[in-house]
Amino acid sequence: MSDPIVYGFPRSTFVNIVRLILTHKDVTYEFHDLEPVMGKPDHLALHPFNRVPILRDGDLTVYETSAIATYVDEAFGGASLTPKDAKARARMNQWISAVNSYYYPYMIYHVTHERLVFPELGIASDEKVVAHALPKVETALAVAERQLAHGKEFLLGDELSIADFYLLPSTFAFSLTAEGQSIYPKFPAFCRWRERMDNLPATQRFVPPCSACR
Repeated sequence: MSDPIVYGFPRSTFVNIVRLILTHKDVTYEFHDLEPVMGKPDHLALHPFNRVPILRDGDLTVYETSAIATYVDEAFGGASLTPKDAKARARMNQWISAVNSYYYPYMIYHVTHERLVFPELGIASDEKVVAHALPKVETALAVAERQLAHGKEFLLGDELSIADFYLLPSTFAFSLTAEGQSIYPKFPAFCRWRERMDNLPATQRFVPPCSACR
């Protein structure tokens, strides 16, 4: 059977979630860059909503990051990243939803884009967008700080889960902004979690293709 294929943009935060989980699970995969065909029929045939990532594994083609992450964890070997306990799974899925709704939009879409992506395109940063986002980023980081306090190694406690890999790429990209570098030291438990995540074998093996994520 051929290796699974990840379709996406090299700098996509959500694509990097999937690639980190595949790397952690020691799954050999191919990566196909969709940027040259974004919005064209080849892209829309894989994802009718014109987004990324997409995973193809044999006769299965699936989109939406949480669906892909769950499939990869269930379909491939290695230690499970999904808790067996129903309450722990609920907390994991809560974190996944929170990243989608609160961490990614403000860290990436409203700050990292304005500070790193748009200047590359010759577009001036919108300071009102950044100013609006920063209090929401601090609220999100305070939630993570409370969760990781009292010696917890990972978001669900002592065991690594999909939730940790889900949060990591957004926090990595935000760390590249001046705002991230200023804010992060206020949250020491969160910073210790980032250091642990950065030192995981999977994270050491997977290096994002460039400095700014979309």
